[in-house]
Amino acid sequence: MGKITAILQAAQQRAKDMNLPYEGALFPDEAYEILQSAPGAKLVDVRCRAELDWVGRIPDAVEIEWASYPGMKPNPSFMAALEQQVDKEALVLFICRSGARSHATAIAATLAGYRDSYNVLNGFEGEKDTSGHRNTSDGWRAAGLPWVQS
Repeated sequence: MGKITAILQAAQQRAKDMNLPYEGALFPDEAYEILQSAPGAKLVDVRCRAELDWVGRIPDAVEIEWASYPGMKPNPSFMAALEQQVDKEALVLFICRSGARSHATAIAATLAGYRDSYNVLNGFEGEKDTSGHRNTSDGWRAAGLPWVQS
């Protein structure tokens, strides 16, 4: 069994164990491995423009905000933008700051016909540590994966 198959099977089992209504849940390092090795896989960063501009971006990610800053109002054209930029047959990985918005987008995408929707657990910045700071213990940045400051 190939490495990609093993990662996807683990992510699918994780989703079953967590009773998630989409295909799978990946940790950031697994998501990065998929993006490097699975042709056509897409990473969709659903953070708002302010986060992308001030916190950092993931190279080659499709950027479609799920909610807009300030006020975090839902983006009414999210699904239209997703359908315009990402094929429904693609393996789609959703990421946000900590995994909550990407969880919601993975559900919405699954309902819209994206069968291979995956959430990136812990997101870009990860959960807060005991001091209330992110980017220290988990998430894309803490894992040392590629990102750029705007």
